[in-house]
Amino acid sequence: MTAFKSDFLNTLQERGFVHQCSDFEGLDALAAKGEATAYVGYDCTAPSLHIGNFLTMMMLYWLQQSGNKPITLMGGGTTMVGDPSGKDETRAMRTVAEIEANKASIRGVFAKVLRYGDGHSDAIMLDNAEWLTKLNWIEMLRDIGRHFSVNRMLTMDSVRLRLEREQEMSFIEFNYMVCQAYDFVELSRRAGCRLQMGGSDQWGNIVNGVDLGRRMGTPQLFALTTPLLTTASGDKMGKTAKGAVWLNADQFSPYDFWQYWRNVEDADVVKFLKLFTILPMGEINKLAALAGGEINEAKKVLATEATALLHGRDAANEAAETARRTFEEGALAETLPTVEIPRGEFEAGVGVLVAFVKAELVASNGEARRQIKGGGLRVNDAAVTDEKMLLTSANLTPEGVVKLSLGKKRHVLLKPA
Repeated sequence: MTAFKSDFLNTLQERGFVHQCSDFEGLDALAAKGEATAYVGYDCTAPSLHIGNFLTMMMLYWLQQSGNKPITLMGGGTTMVGDPSGKDETRAMRTVAEIEANKASIRGVFAKVLRYGDGHSDAIMLDNAEWLTKLNWIEMLRDIGRHFSVNRMLTMDSVRLRLEREQEMSFIEFNYMVCQAYDFVELSRRAGCRLQMGGSDQWGNIVNGVDLGRRMGTPQLFALTTPLLTTASGDKMGKTAKGAVWLNADQFSPYDFWQYWRNVEDADVVKFLKLFTILPMGEINKLAALAGGEINEAKKVLATEATALLHGRDAANEAAETARRTFEEGALAETLPTVEIPRGEFEAGVGVLVAFVKAELVASNGEARRQIKGGGLRVNDAAVTDEKMLLTSANLTPEGVVKLSLGKKRHVLLKPA
């Protein structure tokens, strides 16, 4: 393990964030002086960011803790183009109204992790629509486009892999890396930004920005990426039966977020404690020493600390208490996720298949039938054996709800309203 001069790189290395860097020595010297202004770009393709974005937010967090300045760049302009990285087909084109709505929905999450303001290390938020949408096409070709080699662009993973799979790439997507590279130059000029960070799949795009900066006369720019986020079994992280692990509470509740971390593989616990919590390494090392059934205690700490960071300590503690009452006491915790059904519809009888789909415990009636055959669905802790079963007021618990369960760990309350 390399010993760096800067707290920033030492922390990132110790906690497992570092994959590639364009110049460790130069970046280390800059960060040690508190002069490493860095950015991560976030396109507005959905109303919420996801767990992969949480990883880069943590990089910005540790940057700020070391006395350096973070920039969160909203991709109001680049979202209009669409990043081809990791995609086999062109991303759906979004209207300006959709992009603006997504942008507004996303903005709030950053302040949960970063401190914004006017101080030396306070974070700032910018939007690349401010300069990308004002570029004149001919001037852009002459001033920016001339610095790009098509030969080199064709070797970038985002392009090469698409072409190797004989999947079409549109001209607009081909230009995405030009837009991202120019963002880096523009941020260098506007905010003194010297470092761009991102996932390992962004390495080619980030290095393009470093090279464009050199050609356009900026101070030396730097690139730093984090490893691809995978589980110990090799799966891409951040997918559940309900879909992506979103960061906005209205799309993925704090309880579901807590449960996601509680259910990670044993071999991932220490890795995720380092990446997704701010616990000191001494405490993480103590948790790493736990073995056997005790590893579940480390998972609870991971779940509570990661949830507290994103949703606040109260929401994290409530999720932990809900889980404890549900799983350890066998009690019906009223703070479980709840789905409301119109009372009239409920009194007429709700099909059990429909109920589990409405609760988002299964994706379809067909999946519900398969789960019933395997004994995976329960109503009020009793296994469902009849797929034609109707849920009515007779199924209500004393608390006035019906408890739906998928396996032992996922529960939703059905409530007439």
